[in-house]
Amino acid sequence: MGNFRDIIGHGNVISFLQKAIEMNKVSHAYIINGEKGCGKKKIADSFCMALQCEKSSVDGCMECHSCKQVLSNSHPDVIHLVSEKENVIGVEDIRVQINNDVQIKPYSGKYKIYMIEDAHLMTSQAQNALLKTIEEPPEYVIILLLTSNRDKMLPTILSRCVTLNLRPVNIEKIKAYLMKEMQVPDYKASVCAAFSQGNVGRAIRLAKSEDFNEMKDMSLRLVRRVKDMEVHEMIEYIHQVQDKKVDLSEYLDLLLVWYRDVLMFKTTTDANRLIFKEEITEIKKQASRTSYGKIEAVIEAIKTAKLRLEARVNIDLAMELLLSTMKES
Repeated sequence: MGNFRDIIGHGNVISFLQKAIEMNKVSHAYIINGEKGCGKKKIADSFCMALQCEKSSVDGCMECHSCKQVLSNSHPDVIHLVSEKENVIGVEDIRVQINNDVQIKPYSGKYKIYMIEDAHLMTSQAQNALLKTIEEPPEYVIILLLTSNRDKMLPTILSRCVTLNLRPVNIEKIKAYLMKEMQVPDYKASVCAAFSQGNVGRAIRLAKSEDFNEMKDMSLRLVRRVKDMEVHEMIEYIHQVQDKKVDLSEYLDLLLVWYRDVLMFKTTTDANRLIFKEEITEIKKQASRTSYGKIEAVIEAIKTAKLRLEARVNIDLAMELLLSTMKES
């Protein structure tokens, strides 16, 4: 963990937060919204550091006692909500850890900051309980809600918070970071950055992963063979993927990138714009024999499979429906 200067991308959000500190116009509640791995926690931690910095640095100096406490997750006035249950934040979590605590003044910092990760896991009752504090907080209280799905937040919560939406980071910036900071070779850095789709956390994870190449090879074998596969072969293939214990969401992302490449080449015939450049022969073949409508139908089917995966519905069924669409394309 570092300060604002160590974050890749999100310059507009960082500048907004720094300006708020500089002008002493910090809001009492923020929603930091973005997909998993995009940098929400890094931004929130850096914001906490800058807010509490004893040298009043809008970056966070990382040298004063307060900054060092934030860096080590031991600052007494930066409180991380801990849920008693897995995958749900209940009303008692909010009442005990926030509502019953806010009247106690900061121990050493200028602010008392409450951070709720995965805030979309709050029940409606929990959100309504939090609303009471958000509506009339003590002047020293700041609440940070980190979420990958702001649509699950109540309108009353959304209307009383400043929402900061994190956008995909420039691919070249991610590639440069992987090469400079992680010593990842040029080609691998290009592939990981491209597959990350602007998500820095995902790019770093892929660069470190020993299974990434195997997962990529599995996806390529599928797109080459799927038209000739029988139903029992599809089911067997699904089980093989699950047995490998790969991240199905990232596996689906690989398939998504492949079909976007096919669509891109069909539209532009420009191989330089492809991610799977080394597979140009197969991409050219699929682009020539498949209509725009069918390629787009597969892309939508992959997106639907990802949503079903996130909703924890029957994974086998979700994958079977996807493979059927791919076969018919």
